[in-house]
Amino acid sequence: MFKKTSLIFMFSAGLFSINAQQTIPFRITKHNNIIVKTLVNKQDSLDLMFQIAMEDASISPDRKRRADHLIFDKNEISEKNTVQIGKFALNNVRFFNNELTGHEADGKIGTGMFAGKTFKIDYDNNRFEIYDKQPDLKGYQGMMLLNENGQFFINADNIIDGNLQQEAYFLLQSGYSGALLYSNDFAEEKNLDKMLKVTSEKTMKNSSGESIVTKQGILPFFKLNNSVLKDVPAGFFVGKRKTQAVNYFGADMMRRFIWIFDADRKTVYIKPSKYFSEDYYKIK
Repeated sequence: MFKKTSLIFMFSAGLFSINAQQTIPFRITKHNNIIVKTLVNKQDSLDLMFQIAMEDASISPDRKRRADHLIFDKNEISEKNTVQIGKFALNNVRFFNNELTGHEADGKIGTGMFAGKTFKIDYDNNRFEIYDKQPDLKGYQGMMLLNENGQFFINADNIIDGNLQQEAYFLLQSGYSGALLYSNDFAEEKNLDKMLKVTSEKTMKNSSGESIVTKQGILPFFKLNNSVLKDVPAGFFVGKRKTQAVNYFGADMMRRFIWIFDADRKTVYIKPSKYFSEDYYKIK
């Protein structure tokens, strides 16, 4: 699944024309999503959710604000747009139409705005920091970052039963408000329905009328490098109809760390944030 890829970013390098460190402010919603205020094509003021699992941008059919100056082709793609975030201007931004997004957002914006640069997600100070050179890494732990078509995977240990550690890869998914969401394969192989303490269950119907059952359990321990979190909420699907192909490391887990991604996206450095020991987000 994981291989080295050559990425082509659609965002202008003009954002990084100054050698000094750059910052972009954001706010965190009560659902753990990161929101940045943008001006698209110098006309449309949109609140976009930062989605670390994508490179480009999109707008939602449920947006609260108008996006009249995005022109989409027959494939629902809009090319060569500008996005202004504070004093920073991005050019040649590609938008996709009608993609669902998080609460309080009109759409999404991805990691393309950091193309070729080291960047930090600083949850303590509600801002992104962008570097031309590697910043001070004192107090941080380095981890291998697996990059698959612009999506980032990290490796962690899941302690399900006693001291037995089950290794797994997780997709960083800042659009998922919860903590962990396991893939169908992992949930079945590790028999999570019986091994975890289940706290809730929800049944939904898809467009074909088929039932999709999700459960929330409690993972006793989760180990990411030298950091250990206890009693972590973990979702998974049960029944005949399942929809989850990969494990998610959600926004609730991401906010518990400060992240520095190196420029070539092969290594990520983490340290606990002020939210590390906060109560977990409850999926409703």
